[in-house]
Amino acid sequence: MALLSLDDEAQPSAGAFKTQNTRLQPQLQEPEADLDRLRKSGRSHPQEQRRQQQQQQHHSICPRCQETMLLATFKLCAGSSYRHVRNMKGLRHQAVLAIGQELNRMALGGPTPSGWINQVRRQSSLLGSRLEDTLYSDQELAYIQQGEEAMQKALGILSNQEGWKKENQQANGDKVLSKVVPDVGKVFRLEVVVDQPVERLYEELVEHMEAMGEWNPNVKEIKVLQKIGKDTVITHELAAESAGNLVGPRDFVSVRCAKRRGSTCVLAGMATHFGEMPEQKGVIRAEQGPTCMVLRPLDGSPSKTKLTWLLSIDLKGWLPKTIINQVLSQTQVDFANHLRKRLESSPAPEARC
Repeated sequence: MALLSLDDEAQPSAGAFKTQNTRLQPQLQEPEADLDRLRKSGRSHPQEQRRQQQQQQHHSICPRCQETMLLATFKLCAGSSYRHVRNMKGLRHQAVLAIGQELNRMALGGPTPSGWINQVRRQSSLLGSRLEDTLYSDQELAYIQQGEEAMQKALGILSNQEGWKKENQQANGDKVLSKVVPDVGKVFRLEVVVDQPVERLYEELVEHMEAMGEWNPNVKEIKVLQKIGKDTVITHELAAESAGNLVGPRDFVSVRCAKRRGSTCVLAGMATHFGEMPEQKGVIRAEQGPTCMVLRPLDGSPSKTKLTWLLSIDLKGWLPKTIINQVLSQTQVDFANHLRKRLESSPAPEARC
């Protein structure tokens, strides 16, 4: 009896392999033939249908995922629209993480399409406010806060109707009042009615502030040194010498802010320090504040404006109080007259407060 080697037992003979291959041949060819017949008839083989469905699922994104990707892209675009954010290191990595977090949250049950719109509105507003805060330096934020504090303090003084004494009364109804306020000193209050709408006065006193020297002879020049946001500016004002040289040249460095509350516009300011505008030789650096102008439509005549100007100034130097009181009260009366002439002589383009 012949013994078989391990090689002979492990490897079939050529004849056996041919027989097995012949048996498998029809089974391999039959699906291909069926597939050809199905293609000619316009139908798809079940295996091909499954393969096509898998490809469609692989390349398609569900509507909720599309919403999520759009929301994440919106966040990225909103952030990258700020220059300092575009240059921020790791922003791409943070964007990828944000998209991943949104996808995970949607997978666990996120907002519906109708709720997503509201979510975009809320998050875009919050994102804008957060990024807006980061645009300012610490010094700029200090200026903004100082301007708002000046406004609150000045409005507080005006709201207290007690203790006001008449300094000057004009035939047209213009009047100047005064009172002494603790920790502030003597303040002056001008009350006039101008035959122009609030928007017109706002344009002239805020938007065209630097042109005041053209129509107010008590002001030589006003220059905006720095603009911070849409409401706050740092200004340098050079005042003209008073008649008879009773008061020599003065200048002021102030922070000013403008806000609107309903139909009322409030312009406020006070003295501040600005390193790029040191004291000038031959000019005394005086200080304002808190001071403000309140512009509101006249009751019953919305085309007219009730203007109230609170003036608080420390002129510095050695000046008798009687001269200071006379100069400041007359300055307010003159301002009202010059403002009316300016508004009457210049065109009234569209303006918004």
